[in-house]
Amino acid sequence: MLKGVAASPGIAIGKVFLYIKERAEINRQNIEESKVEYEIERFKKALEVTQNQIRKIKENALKEFGKDKAEIFEAHLMLASDPELIEGVENMIKTELITADNAVNKVIEQNASVMESLNDEYLKERAVDLRDVGSRIIDNLLGLKSGNLSDLFEPVVVIARDLTPSDTATMKKEMVLGFATDVGGRTSHTAIMARSLEIPAVVGLGNITSQVKNGDIMIIDGLEGIVIVNPDDNTINEYKGKKENYDKKIEKLKEIKDLPAITPDGKKVMLAANIGTPKDVKSALTNGAEGIGLFRTEFLYMDRSTLPTEEEQFEAYKEVAEKMGDRPVTIRTLDIGGDKELPYLDMPKEMNPFLGYRAIRLCLDRTDIFKTQLRAILRASAYGNIQIMYPMISSVEEVRKANAILDEVKAELDKEEIKYDKDVKVGIMVEIPSAAITADILAKEVDFFSIGTNDLTQYTLAVDRMNEHVKEYYQPFNPAILRLIKLVIDAAHKEGKFAAMCGEMAGDPLATIILLGLGLDEFSMSATSIPTVKNIIRNIEYERAKEIAQEVLNIAEAEKIQKMIEKVVRKTE
Repeated sequence: MLKGVAASPGIAIGKVFLYIKERAEINRQNIEESKVEYEIERFKKALEVTQNQIRKIKENALKEFGKDKAEIFEAHLMLASDPELIEGVENMIKTELITADNAVNKVIEQNASVMESLNDEYLKERAVDLRDVGSRIIDNLLGLKSGNLSDLFEPVVVIARDLTPSDTATMKKEMVLGFATDVGGRTSHTAIMARSLEIPAVVGLGNITSQVKNGDIMIIDGLEGIVIVNPDDNTINEYKGKKENYDKKIEKLKEIKDLPAITPDGKKVMLAANIGTPKDVKSALTNGAEGIGLFRTEFLYMDRSTLPTEEEQFEAYKEVAEKMGDRPVTIRTLDIGGDKELPYLDMPKEMNPFLGYRAIRLCLDRTDIFKTQLRAILRASAYGNIQIMYPMISSVEEVRKANAILDEVKAELDKEEIKYDKDVKVGIMVEIPSAAITADILAKEVDFFSIGTNDLTQYTLAVDRMNEHVKEYYQPFNPAILRLIKLVIDAAHKEGKFAAMCGEMAGDPLATIILLGLGLDEFSMSATSIPTVKNIIRNIEYERAKEIAQEVLNIAEAEKIQKMIEKVVRKTE
């Protein structure tokens, strides 16, 4: 039995298919100057082959997975045709006198490393796409056959070091019972794709590929995050029963998709979705989202060489607003800087980027960037129910400065006779302890709060949430975090404002009852988590949830809180 990260729920039992690709050996020797043109020509031919391969993969993905997933490979095709990438490789061959495969590897790694260092999990995954395209170019340069899962002829559990978008797009999905990988987390491509396809997955197992062979029998438990290799008959029968129970539960959850999130004694809350692109709206609506609680706008600024124009942003925001109709859409203003570098902005190198020049701090300094985004958001507000949210607020002064700039933009639009929602709501993310502690002051200045528990936990407990060495100290159920959440909710309600949450905790079934009892008005999460959270809310009395929340606030240890709430949640399922 091995323990990893529960990436996609469900249970799979089947034969192992060990998926190991032929490894490319980069030629790192220098070349003579006379070979430069030859290497550039090699690169161009490999690039052409790569582009044709991606077009075929896109066609297959469109047929097998639908338009949304096929769009991934439109982005891959753009990467493989990017003039800056091509120019960067050719220049590196010329200036450093290296082989084409070495140059491609270096350029891809330079760009992927920037993406990989991001604090935003959604954007961090762009490194996977970059490396996927880079690997395909290198394989074609070296004459290696790019691996695929299109030849599966029987149902199997796929075991790999990792799975790229190309891997999953070319696989026969009807033959894949589950995934297990050496690397990855809940936001890795493998995890996202597995959840989308409702395939059980456990990732981050360390070295599962070296501990199994083709034909082994494996159980993948995507609920608990464990895999069992060659289980005995009793264990197999036990997990067959668990699988049957889980499948029945999922069918039951589908029945409540369009029902309100309301407790038996009449307390109603809103369940919303977090999205990163307009295409994510489809999943939000499919899973019963009543709104968009967090629209991350950073995607518009990434994977490009210049800032997005006002028109480009307007079209994206308008598309989401129109698709959501009367449902609220909360658009977070640009949350970038420091650890989220943009190659076309002259960002300072910082010792501690988590505490540096980023988010609202950058926007208040670069008002040209901020105003362009606010104009686009306000213009889009004429087409739906849009709300504006400022990230990383630490003081009331920042709110007032941001609102003053917003007022300037409104005045400009009025002068130009451009329509927008005059009563657009403006809120802030509460993700810094100073904002939580002064929530009573801030509540007088804004229309709503949205608690960002990822950073609030990180900053309050002084724990880097990306650091494996201190992961046991990252405790969302720490009493300090729960008390800050209560402080924020109470401060909002005292001023007649609503309190939302858009951090990972909002979609955690173990946190649902506590947050409900603390009085949270809106839970915003990954779309696929909505039915599970809704089911819990519909099966517990609000008065009971308040009692549990009060009890939890008096427990000193995070571990005890988690164990207690696990028992309560089981009773609601």
